[in-house]
Amino acid sequence: MVAVVRTRVARTRFAMGLAVALFAAGVGPVAHAASIETIAKQAILVDITSNTVLFEKSPDQRMAPSSMSKIMTMYMVFDAIKEGRLTLDSTLPVSERAWRMQGSKMFVELHNNIKVDDLIKGVIVQSGNDACIVFAEGLAGSESAFAERMNKRARELGLKDTNLTNATGWPDPNHYMTARDLAILAEHLIKDFPEYYHYYSIREFKYHGINQGNRNPLLYRGMDVDGMKTGHTEAGGYGLTASAEREGRRLILVVNGLPNMQARADESARLIEWGFREFATYALFKAGETVDQVPLWLGAQDTVPVTVPEDMKVTMARADRSGMKVSLVSNAPVAAPVKKGDVVGKVVVSAPGFPGKEFPVVAAQDVEKLGFVGRALAAAKFLIFGAS
Repeated sequence: MVAVVRTRVARTRFAMGLAVALFAAGVGPVAHAASIETIAKQAILVDITSNTVLFEKSPDQRMAPSSMSKIMTMYMVFDAIKEGRLTLDSTLPVSERAWRMQGSKMFVELHNNIKVDDLIKGVIVQSGNDACIVFAEGLAGSESAFAERMNKRARELGLKDTNLTNATGWPDPNHYMTARDLAILAEHLIKDFPEYYHYYSIREFKYHGINQGNRNPLLYRGMDVDGMKTGHTEAGGYGLTASAEREGRRLILVVNGLPNMQARADESARLIEWGFREFATYALFKAGETVDQVPLWLGAQDTVPVTVPEDMKVTMARADRSGMKVSLVSNAPVAAPVKKGDVVGKVVVSAPGFPGKEFPVVAAQDVEKLGFVGRALAAAKFLIFGAS
């Protein structure tokens, strides 16, 4: 049972309309435990279970995402499958441009028609640039047209500082993302296409007689990491977007600008383990559960029960849990009539060392306004006894 402290705020000072802080909207709170450093040039660690940023370093700095931008390529592919424009058994032709593509390769055969299922594994497991070109040309006719579609979708997903010029992450000064945008994109892919996310945990794939292992080093460390994508270019350094799920919590990490493969593996593992060890997610109220009663003015009943429209969870440093305070703030008494679902206040969660988080509370039922006689009696009561 969560103890809730009820607080009134004068109507003239209280500004309603603050919804649950969503990380995907770029306004998630940052919860800091004991400080941690990283040699990565850009980094962000997010608990997407409660939309809380646990750690960040230059998260909004433009960077070369390298092959990590292939997450957007796969988002477009999975979206095409979901919309019925592709199936896993569909085949796509290999152009000479795709066949000649350099860098990491799946080793597609010139003029062959390759199954979408194999191409997906070629992109995710083998980081195949050639497979990315096959997808781009198959879905949009050309890689440049595919890039335009990716940028349009990026804006729709809320990626505020992303511009993609190719499907592979090939070096280009105009091909950039931020660590925050990559984390948002990773979250969208996981949540929008859960039926296809399993591809990211495949450890090896053999095609054209060549067996290649997944480049994600954390898949082999037994630390609950189940995706996503590495990247490396001279401009960007060594990077990794990774996701791990443990005890009902899912963390997403993006690091970039690391000096070598070993540093990428070790820094990523250290940051993820720190996130799980130092922080915990606490469930306070379930969606629809009554939080408290809010007083009404001139209502058919004196109070209205209030609830939260979504599960209410907060992530904070374990050391801060003992000082957590949960307060219901409203401009009570709320004037009737009230409709079910009307926002009538907010729950504020605070603790020493925790920046605070707010959740809207809504009326759990309709309450009509008193009739003329009832209002007259209420007014007389107020004149005689004052506000209660």
